[in-house]
Amino acid sequence: MGKEVNGVSRSRFEMFSNNDEAVINKKLPKELLLRIFSFLDVVTLCRCAQVSRSWNVLALDGSNWQRIDLFDFQRDIEGRVVENISKRCGGFLRKTFAQNCRNIELLSLNGCTKITDSTCNSLSKFCPKLKHLDLASCTSITNLSLKALSEGCPLLEQLNISWCDQVTKDGIQALVRCCPGLKGLFLKGCTQLEDEALKHIGAHCPELVTLNLQTCSQITDDGLITICRGCHRLQSLCVSGCANITDAILNALEVARCSQLTDVGFTSLARNCHELEKMDLEECVQITDATLIQLSIHCPRLQVLSLSHCELITDDGIRQLGSGPCAHDRLEVIELDNCPLITDASLEHLKSCHSLDRIELYDCQQITRAGIKRLRTHLPNIKVHAYFAPVTPPPSVGGSRQRFCRCCVLL
Repeated sequence: MGKEVNGVSRSRFEMFSNNDEAVINKKLPKELLLRIFSFLDVVTLCRCAQVSRSWNVLALDGSNWQRIDLFDFQRDIEGRVVENISKRCGGFLRKTFAQNCRNIELLSLNGCTKITDSTCNSLSKFCPKLKHLDLASCTSITNLSLKALSEGCPLLEQLNISWCDQVTKDGIQALVRCCPGLKGLFLKGCTQLEDEALKHIGAHCPELVTLNLQTCSQITDDGLITICRGCHRLQSLCVSGCANITDAILNALEVARCSQLTDVGFTSLARNCHELEKMDLEECVQITDATLIQLSIHCPRLQVLSLSHCELITDDGIRQLGSGPCAHDRLEVIELDNCPLITDASLEHLKSCHSLDRIELYDCQQITRAGIKRLRTHLPNIKVHAYFAPVTPPPSVGGSRQRFCRCCVLL
């Protein structure tokens, strides 16, 4: 027998590799074979590439390698492996990375412990279209990686650096300043992060929807407050295992002008945050009486409530609030400016709120002076801020004179 190649004698290897005229190759056109190969996974494609020269060409055709998940069968990926794949697949590749693949948008290197800052430097240089990057448990990366990504991948929308515990506030600052479109940021187990990192996120990530801070043990209420003030589109926030977070963060909720919030979100909030003392819901235009019902049941410590420009609130919602546990001894301020469905009946429902110190009623056009006078007989020290527009003048006999709205003064 001749010299062996990978355990097979050279003569047998040559005979096998030259046998390209197998029956299947004769019966099926190359296009159909290529289509069949497109359904194979990475391991099977590599095996088929060793069958014959014809199958090698088909198996390694770039169209079969548009999405590559190397980690199902090999987690200890060397950089040269990825580079070789990129050279083979050229312009077809979209879901892994290398110098020849500038169109990559999604890349997962989750758990690849040999990934270092040099890898992220390569991504920065050659992957300007990268949007989703998963570097979870790539524990060797540092702030240098985030700085490189911020400079070369400004389109990043989602980044997972969970358990990358060498990252600090400096890396986060560099990242968020150059990647304003971030929507998802996963920082689970980044134990060196402090409130300063959250201040940078709050200042530069207005599009952020998801933030995971699980076990970031150094963050406090102050850091979360900056997130709440700056990230108005935030939908999911995880702070499990953050031992320094206290009830203070849940005492006040300010979501003014968050017009996409609905009763569904506030129902969930009220049922789980019983210590709420202040809620600013101004211009949360989708909420209805359903939110007030939940607040009246589940938030007995509520002291200040702003509902200005919540145009779907009615007397029935105020009735529910006025009969709730917060009404008698806690509620001090309620703002109802520009709530057009509110009438004097709401003032009747608030007569039992003995701690009520101030009520705002600007441009509540169905509120009357008589209704306010009746409220003051029960709450003589209450401050009522209201504005009564001039009455609309009657139409002229001929009907040609223009009608004026109530907020105009007839000269």
